[in-house]
Amino acid sequence: MLITGVLHVMQYFKAPDDPGSIGTLVFGFIYSITGLLLFTKKLYPLYLGLILPLIGMTIYLIKFGFPDLISIMSLLLLIDVIVIISCAYLLFKRKST
Repeated sequence: MLITGVLHVMQYFKAPDDPGSIGTLVFGFIYSITGLLLFTKKLYPLYLGLILPLIGMTIYLIKFGFPDLISIMSLLLLIDVIVIISCAYLLFKRKST
């Protein structure tokens, strides 16, 4: 999550005039903070790691559609899917014990 936050911020500075670049920057900062919070033992960062990437992915796909396979946005979406699956796994594992 921390890596994808940094990549979102870098994407903004790479092309600040692109449509949706301010949203990318905002989500980059939010993802970076959430990524740092995931290193704590608290439960709420797992929920944030599950919900925030899902919101970001949904907004991006509705507004811009599916990106090309070889692009930074497809990498960011792939990382978001991995983060969602990982946080869901950790939440279910924590609840079962």
